[in-house]
Amino acid sequence: MERDYGQAVKWYRKAAEQDYAEAQSNLGECYYEGLGIKKDYAEAVKWFRKAAEEHHAAAQGQLGTCYYEGQGVEKDHAEAVKWFRKAAEQNYAPSQNNLGVCYRDGHGLEKDYAEAAKWFRKAAEQNEAEAQNNLGVCYTKGRGVEKNDKEAVKWLRKSAEQNVAEAEYNLGLCYYDGQGVEKDYAEAVRWARKAAEQNVAEAQDFLGERYHEGEGVKKDRVESYAWHSLAASKSETAAKHRDALADTMSAKEVAEGQKRTEELRAQIEAKLKSGGK
Repeated sequence: MERDYGQAVKWYRKAAEQDYAEAQSNLGECYYEGLGIKKDYAEAVKWFRKAAEEHHAAAQGQLGTCYYEGQGVEKDHAEAVKWFRKAAEQNYAPSQNNLGVCYRDGHGLEKDYAEAAKWFRKAAEQNEAEAQNNLGVCYTKGRGVEKNDKEAVKWLRKSAEQNVAEAEYNLGLCYYDGQGVEKDYAEAVRWARKAAEQNVAEAQDFLGERYHEGEGVKKDRVESYAWHSLAASKSETAAKHRDALADTMSAKEVAEGQKRTEELRAQIEAKLKSGGK
């Protein structure tokens, strides 16, 4: 049976108006995502709040996100923290991760790396992919935990295997630098490519450098130019790398690089549009 979000909204509303918290949360999600109804953050907040006040963990988390981002309500990180904490204390993994982010970045409360790592771990142990990456970074940098490269790789790999782009790039860096794993340029390129194909500018620039140096791949100036070019609009460093490389290339090579850039761009856009398949 095909999904019919319009019908879903109709039935969610009937149940939501009878104070059924799960339906209120689902109706809020439909308004938040624009599923079966026009996107409306204010309406989403209204229904999330109703469910959140009935202790519905996912609704509490979503309401926290609305306050964090300023969607349908005025941005208020302290209020976001309040709702993230309520959901996190019900063991709701996405909010445990979000609460960790607030502690890490000092949003809505005082910065505390140890508390951040604590909440990242709670979520990571529930297989929350973003939290696994965040915990891996804590171990990489020794923030809130003792620096441990092998433990960092363990958590980054778990996240990367769930297609979190930042984790794919971070794991690639571990292989490139030999941090927590044996140095392996080919593996570094393999993981960085996965992130680059999700439009992570740093990973695209990194790939450009590897093609320029011939590390983990065959040296190829045209391919190097193309990856740097893809990242150039989002990264000043990548733009500098591309321009410096172009100064050493013939006009024909630059033209080939520009053509290759557009080919890669089209491939990435098509892959992202198909859900990464």
